[in-house]
Amino acid sequence: MTAKPLTEADLDALRALDTPTVCNALEIVAPERRAIGFTTAPLVCPRPELPPIVGYARTARQRSIRPAQVGAAERIAYYEYIAEAPGPTIVIIEDIDTQTGYGAFWGEVNSNIHKAIGCLGVVTSGSIRDIPDCAEGFQLLAGNIGPSHAHVHIVDFGTPVNVHGMDVETNDLVHADQHGAVIIPIEVARDVPAAAQKIIDREAIVLEACKAPGAGIESIKAAIAKAAEYH
Repeated sequence: MTAKPLTEADLDALRALDTPTVCNALEIVAPERRAIGFTTAPLVCPRPELPPIVGYARTARQRSIRPAQVGAAERIAYYEYIAEAPGPTIVIIEDIDTQTGYGAFWGEVNSNIHKAIGCLGVVTSGSIRDIPDCAEGFQLLAGNIGPSHAHVHIVDFGTPVNVHGMDVETNDLVHADQHGAVIIPIEVARDVPAAAQKIIDREAIVLEACKAPGAGIESIKAAIAKAAEYH
C-alpha cells in the first residue's frame, strides 16, 4: 500500500526537529532502523546555522579525476530529474573516484541552479567550493572543501547510492542538518513529531534536575526514575 503523500504541514513538523532528534524518534516508530539509514562518517557543514531541511532524494554518482564525454543533453537530463515531482528535493551524490572530493561539483553556479529548480541542499561524499557565493539558504554537507572542479561530471543518476554510510534511493525522504542526514520511512513520517515530543519531554525532566540548585546524584537518580515512568 502506497503511503499518502506528505502535506506541507507534515514537512513543516519535521523541519521543526533537528536530525539527532529525528533519529531518536525513529527508534520508537521504526525500531528496526535504529542502527541503519543515517550517515555514519563526518561531513563538512560550512553553514551550521541553517535550519534542518526535509525533502525527497535525488541520487547521482560523480567522478572528477579524468575527463569524460558528457554533453549538454546529459546535463539537462540530470537537471530535469532533479526538478521532477515530488518536491522539495535534496540531492544525494556519491563520489566514486578512488580519491573522493578531487573536484567539486558544488559551488556558486550549481547551488543556484539547483535551488531554482526546487532543491534545498546536497549531501555528498564529494567536495564543495565557492562557499560564500553559494545560493542563499542552500544547505551543503560534503566530504571535504576544495578549490577546483577538475573534470567533475555526473556519471549516472536515479540509481541507489551510498554516502558516508547512508544508503539512499530516489524519492526517499531525507532529513538533514549540520549533524548529518537520515532517511525517514514515508509510512512513519507523520508519527515522528509526536514520538520526538515524548522524548523531549522525558529529557526535560532529567535536564531540569541537572540544572537545579543543589543537584547531585540523588536528585539525578530520582529524575531518571521519573522520566522512565513518563507516558
